[in-house]
Amino acid sequence: MRKILPALVIACAALAGFGGGASRARQTDAQKQDAQKPAAARPVIDGAPTKPKIAELKPSELKVTELKEEGLKSLLSVGARRERPLLVNFWATWCVPCREEFPDLVKIREQYADERLDFVTVSLDDISDIGKSVPEFLREQRATRMPAYLLHVADEGTAINFVDATWQGELPATFLFDRDGQVVFKRKGRVRVAELRVAIEQSLSAKPETPAQQ
Repeated sequence: MRKILPALVIACAALAGFGGGASRARQTDAQKQDAQKPAAARPVIDGAPTKPKIAELKPSELKVTELKEEGLKSLLSVGARRERPLLVNFWATWCVPCREEFPDLVKIREQYADERLDFVTVSLDDISDIGKSVPEFLREQRATRMPAYLLHVADEGTAINFVDATWQGELPATFLFDRDGQVVFKRKGRVRVAELRVAIEQSLSAKPETPAQQ
């Protein structure tokens, strides 16, 4: 996510109430070297038609999947009928408010059973972090019950616009898609747990308007 990184850092810092402290430029050389991962070892989703299946993983099994443009479209399936509402959180390890809100997200995941709500996280970290800093942070947070992805696309602006036309890439950002594939809740900045719970409950109780996909 190199092209829009400066804007994301500024937005992230502004949301946190401080200037520039989340910049990836402050990583040490040693941290960057640790984050290197051979390309052949990266799992890739690129246009896969399957929807995410929420399953609890052992910490040792947790992995972050590279998500390309077609994979993002398949994952979100905007406007398409789905079995369960989908909650998506966009974040990055270098974003302080993202890190601060993660415990709340884990609590939300624990509150709603797998058969009721799909919940995934999408990191906007650099691809070099896919095998090191991103999964390490998720393990620290015990975020083992939600599939984890890292967005890696050629045109970040187009990908962000696909998620929501009003989103400019601010982090963190949380979106709730109902069973009709429509955004019914969005929060740019640290999520308010009570507000999110209300939106989830409303989405779970609402009847879908579109027929199920064949």
